[in-house]
Amino acid sequence: MRIPWVSIFVDDQSRALDFYTRVLGFEVKTDLPLGDDRWLTVVSPEDPDGVELLLEPAGHPAVGPFRAALAADGIPVNSFEVDDVDAEYRRLLGLGVRFTQPPTAMGDTTTAVFDDTCGNLVQIHSQDG
Repeated sequence: MRIPWVSIFVDDQSRALDFYTRVLGFEVKTDLPLGDDRWLTVVSPEDPDGVELLLEPAGHPAVGPFRAALAADGIPVNSFEVDDVDAEYRRLLGLGVRFTQPPTAMGDTTTAVFDDTCGNLVQIHSQDG
């Protein structure tokens, strides 16, 4: 059993594609039209054959209340590993990304949380030491 992709619900696939590629640095893996939407996945350039992140339309009626509740409680919907949270935080701030939590040490991990502009809070983390 393997995990080929994980999904993140997005308000607008085109805006999400721009943010996840231009700002975060992911690369498009698959972009296929599906009616009004797309099967749209991105991957890390560091692992192009690894797990794909599906930028999934958030049209289902259950998605809005679920994401709103998570955001209201400050809970990220996903977490991405980086080599250095402080450096990535500074890079993303320079690109205009809005953080809801600056880099914060949590034991041997440092995390930060940002708004992906597509309806989600997302965490970055790195192992310290």
